[in-house]
Amino acid sequence: MGLQGLDGSADRFSRYVEGLASVIGHADRVNPLRDYCTGLMMPSERKSVEPMAAVTAPGRTAAQHQSLLHFVGQAAWSDEKVLSKVCEMMLPAMERDGPIEAWIIDNTGFPKKGKHSVGVARQYCGQLGKQDNCQAAVSLSIANRQASLPVRYRLYLPQDWAGDSARRHKAGVLHGVLGDRLTGLIAREEPLL
Repeated sequence: MGLQGLDGSADRFSRYVEGLASVIGHADRVNPLRDYCTGLMMPSERKSVEPMAAVTAPGRTAAQHQSLLHFVGQAAWSDEKVLSKVCEMMLPAMERDGPIEAWIIDNTGFPKKGKHSVGVARQYCGQLGKQDNCQAAVSLSIANRQASLPVRYRLYLPQDWAGDSARRHKAGVLHGVLGDRLTGLIAREEPLL
């Protein structure tokens, strides 16, 4: 399944993914990157790798699931390099509509059904407007009157994750990551553009 028939969108999407592919390292990561990005764009209630695999490779869902799991969880690519590349590619287009007028610091909750994704805990989730299982992140975005663009991002670890070294080790979370930190403190510690 793909993005065909969307009036040039498929070509723009291909160029975008090619740009991201230039910073992910090994050439064998390009197809999983393209499939992952395609899965994010496709209509699906859940944006986890299992439903993405079913949408992007319906004839070989089990193999695609493994490929996407490896790409997201095990492959050694830098999310900072990818985000920097996104900024490099998108900022000129954004600034054609006007100068950057604001920096936005925001915390965002991502509802989750399970409990194994890093940082998932019962906590306030803005998308749901209540406490529920979710991951939370702090982001720094830049904005003008037409668009906004995330430039930095950090996952928040609740204390039950930050204080559990066995759980962090099993999930591959680096040592020294702290929980229960204020949004402003996290944002101030992030290097800017």
